[in-house]
Amino acid sequence: MAYVHPSRDEIKQILIGADTIAVVGLSDDPSKTSYMVSEAMQAKGYRIIPVNPNATSILGEKSYPSLKDVPEPIDIVNVFRRPEHTPPIAKEAVEVGAKVLWLQLGISNEEAASIATEGGLRIIMDRCIKVEDSILLPQGKPAS
Repeated sequence: MAYVHPSRDEIKQILIGADTIAVVGLSDDPSKTSYMVSEAMQAKGYRIIPVNPNATSILGEKSYPSLKDVPEPIDIVNVFRRPEHTPPIAKEAVEVGAKVLWLQLGISNEEAASIATEGGLRIIMDRCIKVEDSILLPQGKPAS
């Protein structure tokens, strides 16, 4: 099954409905894209949960070694890992009951998309969550 990007309206609804974003591969280095994107999303009102086994805290939030270690519901799993690492992340996202698997700009993997879709998740690939949020919700996320 070939992947089809969700429409702009579908992406907007996903962002409006999301509160918690677990970021797999979030770096604690402020010069890295994952840090800058997550910091911007945090400033827009999203709760960022770092998923990085090599850090204890990032952006003022406790970092977890894996999605399975996150003790609260996850709306979006935002992935900053190379494409070949995404299928196991998709499997974990399904197992923890996330709603959306979002592979950042430049990251695409049909196997991860299939795993997520078959597990009931929405899938977005090769799109930057910060760019999409800025375009679709320029005034910020509506209060939920």
